[in-house]
Amino acid sequence: MKLNPDCIRDILFEIEDITTFDTCFDYLYNSPPENSLLSKYKPDEVVYHIRQCDLYGLLYRTDFDMEGNVSVQDLSPSGHDFIANIRSDSIWNDVKTVSTKVGSKSVNALTQIAAGVVTALIKSQLGII
Repeated sequence: MKLNPDCIRDILFEIEDITTFDTCFDYLYNSPPENSLLSKYKPDEVVYHIRQCDLYGLLYRTDFDMEGNVSVQDLSPSGHDFIANIRSDSIWNDVKTVSTKVGSKSVNALTQIAAGVVTALIKSQLGII
């Protein structure tokens, strides 16, 4: 399955929104949430992208069961950094544009591009560029 950057972003937003110190994010494969950012994706796509987020270290304590259900305790520090960098729709659109131009939409490339876009904006605001 190809990575869908928008699905990754929506997953991270959902996890950030739901989790607290004592509340996990649970995705039930046979009963996906309605009226959420994830309702526009097929369950296979959501679970696949949660696994990719986990493998890239964006999530903290992720458990998968044999039925495709997933429980995530929280975002990792890297996950929080990434979501903070791509929270703005305008920055996210810039990240996707750059990733298309360079021909890479891997999670690693997206996180590097997001950090670069934010760094460029900071330098611009400080008059360093």
